[in-house]
Amino acid sequence: MEAQSPRDLIIKTLKEKSSLKQDVYYNTLSVFNALKSNAKQIINDLQKEAKAVDKRLIIEYKDKGEFEFELRVAGDLLIFVMHTNVFEFDKNHQIWRSSYMKQDYTRSFCGIINIYNFLNDSFKYNRINDVGYVIGRMFINKENHFFVEGKRQLGFLYNDIVNGVIDDSKIKSIIESAILYSLDFDLFTPSFDAVKEISVLDMQQASESMQIKTGKRLGFRFQADSDEID
Repeated sequence: MEAQSPRDLIIKTLKEKSSLKQDVYYNTLSVFNALKSNAKQIINDLQKEAKAVDKRLIIEYKDKGEFEFELRVAGDLLIFVMHTNVFEFDKNHQIWRSSYMKQDYTRSFCGIINIYNFLNDSFKYNRINDVGYVIGRMFINKENHFFVEGKRQLGFLYNDIVNGVIDDSKIKSIIESAILYSLDFDLFTPSFDAVKEISVLDMQQASESMQIKTGKRLGFRFQADSDEID
C-alpha cells in the first residue's frame, strides 16, 4: 500500500478532526444560546415571585456578548461563559470506561461552558482582589450528549454522557441547580489570624473602593472533590 503524502494526511486530518470540531463548536453554541433564552425566562419568573417576598431583592439577567451572560440573584452573581475551543478528555478520565466512547473516540471531543459564582458586591464595588468559584462545567459533544462536573446537584444529576442528551428541560434544571447552589453557598468569615494584618496600601485602597479580599470561603479550604459545603 502506497504511503500517504503529507498533503493527503493534512486533508485527511482536516476532514476527520477539524470538521468534527466545527460540529462540536456549533452544538455548544446552540446549547449556550438555549441557556440564554431559558435563563431569561427563569429570571423573569423569579422577579415576579421575589417582589412578593421582598421588594429589595434584585433578580436580573444581563447579556454580556456572544459567549457570556450573567444572572444576579440577590447578593450572588452567576456568570456563564462558553469557551470557544474544543477539548478532548485525558485518557485517564472516567468517561473512557464506557462502551459509548470506546465505540467512537470522536465522541470524546467536547465544547465547554463554565459556570462561575461571585459575590455581586465584588463587581459593584470593583473589588478586584475578590475571588469566585467554578461551580459547574458543562461538556457537549458532536451528538449533543452532555454531562456536568460540579458541586452538589450539578455534580451528580447530570453525569451520564452515555444517555444524557441535552434539551430545554435539562437546561432549565441545570440553571436552577446552579442558582440554588450559589444561594446555599454562604459567605463565611475568615479566621481572625487570616485578617489580623493589613498593609497601609490595602487600607487606603479599602477606604477608596473596598478592596480587602473577599470570597465565600476565603481562609477556608474549598474541596474540589467534595459535594459538601465546607
